[in-house]
Amino acid sequence: MGSFMADFLQQCGGCSVIDGGFATELERHGADLNDPLWSATCLISSPHLIRRVHLDYLDAGANIICTASYQATVQGFEAKGFSTAESEDLVRRSVEIALEARDIYLQRCTKDSWDFLGSGGSWRRPILIAASIGSYGAYLADGSEYNGNYGDSVTLETLKDFHRRRVQVLANAGADLLAFETIPNKLEAQAYAELLDEEGIQIPAWFAFNSKDGINVVSGDSLSECASIADASKQVVAVGINCTPPRYIHGLILSIQKVTCKPILVYPNSGETYDGETKQWSKSDGMIEEDFVSYVRKWKEAGASLFGGCCRTTPNTIRGIAKALSLNSV
Repeated sequence: MGSFMADFLQQCGGCSVIDGGFATELERHGADLNDPLWSATCLISSPHLIRRVHLDYLDAGANIICTASYQATVQGFEAKGFSTAESEDLVRRSVEIALEARDIYLQRCTKDSWDFLGSGGSWRRPILIAASIGSYGAYLADGSEYNGNYGDSVTLETLKDFHRRRVQVLANAGADLLAFETIPNKLEAQAYAELLDEEGIQIPAWFAFNSKDGINVVSGDSLSECASIADASKQVVAVGINCTPPRYIHGLILSIQKVTCKPILVYPNSGETYDGETKQWSKSDGMIEEDFVSYVRKWKEAGASLFGGCCRTTPNTIRGIAKALSLNSV
């Protein structure tokens, strides 16, 4: 597993571009996400919109697209009345749609969009499918993925039992890697690491934590301790930060570098603040989208090698990141 991400980054020229916010784009295309399943509701009602958003991000220059499974859980679909088998099929479908989008994009690419090697062979931009896995808090749909406070009744075994079947389904659905995203506390990171080992997962994974103070993860647990859990897992090929205000990213990269030599990924949110009770985003002090893109080179200098966006970022953000990195400019 160790060489997977290094080989991929080498193919990409040293750095890679991850896609951006999903729910915002689905809503822009007309989806109604006022549902506990959030973006995953489109797996039921409008998979064509999911495919459209994937293609928008590929057109913008993304090398990695994340599936619409962040909030897609077997338990969540069962609560909607689907059988266990139907629920698993919907989770699996999230990967299938991303694979379809990649195929469509690559088929659409013309000879003019390829870089040709001196030997006369052609090189096509590598594209990975990352199967998104949101935290237990995302399933609860109460904003607890932004504070990591699950209560004393939620144990390591609770979390492993909750995530186990979805991890199995996504790992066998054809994705290139598993993206454990918005990890709010050390307990859930440990649950993921143990699951990967216990289930003998055969594809690599990344761990992305979120922070609201630029020092710790949102629960208050030490980022260094959380990143060390990821570093110790042979299945984890990259460690980083997502859904965190851009102004904190530089310092967090430096903190992660102290405990791991694995590639570091960063895909911050737009800098706005989410209220779990009202389900609304509000403006906050800090970088705006244009500043976000301008900091990418500094994040690269600090040691990050995979860059993208999270909540409220758009294909324009990703296009700007690709251009800033002189990668896949479109």
